[in-house]
Amino acid sequence: MIIFRYLARQILMSTVAVSLVLTLIIVSGRFIKFLSYVVAGELSPEFVFQLVAYRIPGMLVLILPLGLFLGVLLALGRMYLESEMVVLRASGMSSGKLARFALGPALLVSAVVALLSLYLSPLSWQQVEQIYEQESKKSELDNLTPGRFHSLRGGSRTSYTSAYDGDEKELSFVFVSERDEKTGQLRVVVAEAGRQVITNPETQERFVVLEKGFRYDGEPGRADYTEIAFQEYGFLMPPSQGYQRPAKIDALTLSELMAIDDSEHRAELHWRLSMPLLALIITLIAVPMSKTNPRQGRYAKLIPSILLYMTYLTLLTGAKGAIDDGKMGVISLWLIHLGFFLFALSLLFGDRFWERVANLMPRLPQRSKSS
Repeated sequence: MIIFRYLARQILMSTVAVSLVLTLIIVSGRFIKFLSYVVAGELSPEFVFQLVAYRIPGMLVLILPLGLFLGVLLALGRMYLESEMVVLRASGMSSGKLARFALGPALLVSAVVALLSLYLSPLSWQQVEQIYEQESKKSELDNLTPGRFHSLRGGSRTSYTSAYDGDEKELSFVFVSERDEKTGQLRVVVAEAGRQVITNPETQERFVVLEKGFRYDGEPGRADYTEIAFQEYGFLMPPSQGYQRPAKIDALTLSELMAIDDSEHRAELHWRLSMPLLALIITLIAVPMSKTNPRQGRYAKLIPSILLYMTYLTLLTGAKGAIDDGKMGVISLWLIHLGFFLFALSLLFGDRFWERVANLMPRLPQRSKSS
């Protein structure tokens, strides 16, 4: 029992550390992707923060099995290098018993993955749907920050306002510069005030009506420009775009998926059910692959192990896509799991065979040590 607690603690600590690093890397990548839309004024910062936060449960469904896999490799690999495993082997610790001990923390991680995959991830995707719906009701005007110039429409329009009342949709001292799509001339509009008007509540078509200002058309550096004074001047504000809404199937609950019998929903259902099994099988593979010696180093098998995991996940993803298209049945997803489970058993109980295979592989030439 003491050995089990020690192994479980080592594996869980490594799993949590690796998972946190992977989550930070992936979340940072998501932020960078959406920040370009924030800079362009197409998305609000609040929307981006909420969007990334609600996507974390779905990310963890794939991050946690990888974190567990690397956690087992690092924890047991360290024990091999520091000769702790030699002592355990001498006291009667077999490969099968070591795998059973490693399955303890793996069952905990698998339960967390099941909770995320079957319940929390669909709930978070439902929240994503709601914030997308709220964002779709906003225009470029709602993303303006008073006192700052904003590039809109992919850079073709630049807007500025000294003050903006979000409740009344009113602006003070408005500056708008844009290129005319037909003539290519630069158009500059300056007005004392402005307001937003929704002309069609169903389509949410919005106009900004500017009051008491001037409009200038022409090219910079040339004198042949036109000046028009106006009491009211309106232009269309397109809704925020430039991002893709998530697939609605991601937000379906487990009972909703089971109630719909088509290839796409069956693929999603079996994909969610198979994710906890992925964590268990990958642990059985990691236990024998963590075996190292001081000459090899702690990270000798890390890259081959990651490639093996990526192969496993790629096959599962490909099978899910084929099931979506109706080219394969859901049994193919479980056959991949079965194949890797048998491979894990062969690593555990056929280690001598795999050692002979490894010895037959060509090795990299080692540099001779200088005397």
